[in-house]
Order: sequence, then C-alpha cells, then structure tokens
Amino acid sequence: MTKLSLLALLLIPGAALADGHGGAPVGSAEIDGTAVLVDDAQMTLYTFDNDEGSTSNCYDGCAGSWPPVLAEEGAALPEGFALTERRDGTNQITYNGAPLYLWAGDAEPGDMTGDGVGGVWHVAKP
Repeated sequence: MTKLSLLALLLIPGAALADGHGGAPVGSAEIDGTAVLVDDAQMTLYTFDNDEGSTSNCYDGCAGSWPPVLAEEGAALPEGFALTERRDGTNQITYNGAPLYLWAGDAEPGDMTGDGVGGVWHVAKP
C-alpha cells in the first residue's frame, strides 16, 4: 500500500471542478518520498508531454482516461497556478504553464499508476 503524507493542501475559494471531480486541486503531498501535486481528494495530478505550452491536446477519449482539472473563470489561484481555456470553453488549471490532469487508473490517494504511461504522462511535481 502506498504511504501518503500530506504536506500541504491549499483550498482555493470559489474553484470547482466539473464532472464531479471535487474541489480545488492545488496541494502537494509526499508519496513514497516524492513530492507531487494532488487534488483535494489527495489524488495524484499529471502533465502531458503532447500539450503545447498551456494548451491542452487531450480531448475526447483521452480526456475520458485523463480528466482535465477544471476551475471556474476568475478562481483565485496560488502562485504558479493559472487557468487556460480549453476549446470546449472550460478552464483547465495549469501549474507553471502545464495543464493538469487526473488519471482514471488511479484508484486511491497515493496511487501514481499513470506516471510514464505511453512515455508522455508524468506525475506533476511542485
């Protein structure tokens, strides 16, 4: 079982995720000795090498497996986090310019099973 030690979880007032993904995903945790970004449920967040800067290239089936982390326009975000508009009009949270995603294959907090998938998915690190 993966050991998860919460270092900090910063909740963003006014931010919300679409499709029932919960609240603001701007925390960090230490999982097996590695600092990673997590959402409010302490699920690991990921980045995608095929994104172009802050523009997501993950839609349709890709977004079904890798749900984008969304927030409402105008959400107050800590330093390093921002919003980028997706082509469907929703706003995806980025960290240092990289869009953030969850992985449908992670079953519980502390899972990092999406790291390295296809050689293009990576755990988001603070």
